Amino acid sequence: MPGMVSGYWQQVVDGGLRVPTDRDLGELTAELTTMLGSPDPEERDATAYPALATWISRGVYDDLLLGLGDGMARGLVVGLGEAGTDTVFRRSFSALALAGCVARDNTHRLVPGDKVLEWGDRLADWFLREVDVRGYVPQQGWAHAIAHGADAIGVLAGSSHLGTPELTVLLDVLADRLTAPASGLLLAGEPDRMAQATMAVLRRNLVPLGVLEPWIRRVASVAVASYGADAHRGYDAEAFLRALHLQVLLSPHPPSDRHDLVLVLVDALRASNPDTLAARR
Repeated sequence: MPGMVSGYWQQVVDGGLRVPTDRDLGELTAELTTMLGSPDPEERDATAYPALATWISRGVYDDLLLGLGDGMARGLVVGLGEAGTDTVFRRSFSALALAGCVARDNTHRLVPGDKVLEWGDRLADWFLREVDVRGYVPQQGWAHAIAHGADAIGVLAGSSHLGTPELTVLLDVLADRLTAPASGLLLAGEPDRMAQATMAVLRRNLVPLGVLEPWIRRVASVAVASYGADAHRGYDAEAFLRALHLQVLLSPHPPSDRHDLVLVLVDALRASNPDTLAARR
């Protein structure tokens, strides 16, 4: 069973997550980083991550953001390759905290562009190599590594340090994740979060339709072709296409080529659902 958050950190939470003045910030950060990998959701989800995210957004780490981001990037490889172990929490929540560092830089330009690109490379490498795809873990709360990775990719897509080539790479990373041999069916909203990340790329209006069309067809080919033992890939790809179609169609902040994208997505969905969506002859 999960333990209890220490009285010290409970006071910090109850006090509105103000930075304590009785301890060194580096010491506090090290303790929070350890708690970020805790199997106790009260320590991890309700204390460590909110504290780090809040302090990042309030500018507490503005002069230390590069080092903090590097520390979170190191957390992405803790136990990488393991499935069903507690190390997933450190990786998954490190991705969210690193996304917070990128988000802060997106608005305040605090980190050199090559460092943001390095963080992006490390996030992408982890996202593609992660094998623990559990969503909610009984007694331990959300692991949600794939959803958190998608969230981080969406934040990266908003960085002015990324142009058309880098945004295209982000799309390829999402497609690679969807079309890779499945390590388990994504049942906790991950395809929707991956679609949200895709929308962040599309809203930059830098990737041309000539690149997007074959990219969508690539994902659709998996939705069409996957049966039998590897059917998970097809289910995940299909769920992603449906989510992306809905988000492109209904978003109040659509990409500039929404109309063309909707048509491409409709064709993809018809191809992957021939019995129900194919045009009648």
